[in-house]
Amino acid sequence: MKIETNIAHFSSPLYLESGRILEPYEIAYETYGELNEEKSNVVLVCHALSGSHHAAGTYEGDRKPGWWDGLIGDGKAIDTTKYFVICTNVVGSCFGSTGPMSENYPSEEPYRLRFPVVTIKDMIRAQMQLLSSLGIYHLKAIVGGSMGGMQALQFAVDYPNLADHIISLAATYATRPWTIAFNKVAVEAIRRDPRFEHGNYAKGAFSEEGLDGLAIGRIAGHISYLSPLSMDEKFGRNYVNNDGLFELFGRYEVERYMEYNTNNFSRIFDPLSYLYIVKAINTFNLSRGYDSLHDAIMRIKATVHLVSFSSDYLFFPSEMEHIANMMQRNGQNYTYLEVESEYGHDAFLVELDKFEENIREVLKK
Repeated sequence: MKIETNIAHFSSPLYLESGRILEPYEIAYETYGELNEEKSNVVLVCHALSGSHHAAGTYEGDRKPGWWDGLIGDGKAIDTTKYFVICTNVVGSCFGSTGPMSENYPSEEPYRLRFPVVTIKDMIRAQMQLLSSLGIYHLKAIVGGSMGGMQALQFAVDYPNLADHIISLAATYATRPWTIAFNKVAVEAIRRDPRFEHGNYAKGAFSEEGLDGLAIGRIAGHISYLSPLSMDEKFGRNYVNNDGLFELFGRYEVERYMEYNTNNFSRIFDPLSYLYIVKAINTFNLSRGYDSLHDAIMRIKATVHLVSFSSDYLFFPSEMEHIANMMQRNGQNYTYLEVESEYGHDAFLVELDKFEENIREVLKK
């Protein structure tokens, strides 16, 4: 599989939903496979909150491949011998695209909290600029899970003629209070950490020790990504062998797991980017800018493929089913699959075997 990583530079303004302007800006992106002569084999992959443009393959020296490596590659469901796959890092993130710790031109100082709030609409508008710069005006499919699934649906509504197929997994039509409440834990934990310094920390300040506030907030997020059954199976009531049961801070295995994963995460992910992306997720609403959700959905011309997971407690299957029912009443082209899973929201990253054939068949059409 041919992999290329690039950063695109844009001097033209990106007009944001808030009325503010981002200028100049950069988008990091990765491509897999070869673009055919007609440019008709393009699949755009959209990432979730903590993801990046590195969706597949392994960088030299890395042990861990891209976040959807099991799905993207030669002979895989998104077959890079057939399709030219593009994955971008969203604006606001911290893996190469312009975000809150980028230089606030013409100053060399980072934006920090002066960075404008970005929305899902803004993220896809930036991706449209990238596609246009590459001379790509039509896509075979747009695929994404969680926040990536939100982007896929937003593309379908805002740019009805862009793609033949939209594949949205573990997403929703609008973020509901339950999810916003989980996100609030992370927001407050970051803001109240003294080392956050109201966003005035130095670049790379947390690369060695991490930020406790982000680690604690990530624990809340991690709980929402899993399910009670998946935790039972993975950890049971097992206690850490060298911790005493009657020590106050002795830990169960599930506690050690949360500590390890979230502490590592807080070393690699910028806390300001986390706040900005969480804000984008919280404000997601497909109907914003249109008279109603029905009017927004009616704009869709692509065939939409909705995939939910039975144990997803972040974006419940009923939310995806609501979109499916609306499209059915409208006579629009869609498919809906509820995957039986005990893994929770993260099933779209983990249990690929339960839906990869579905994606393979969609792309054959």
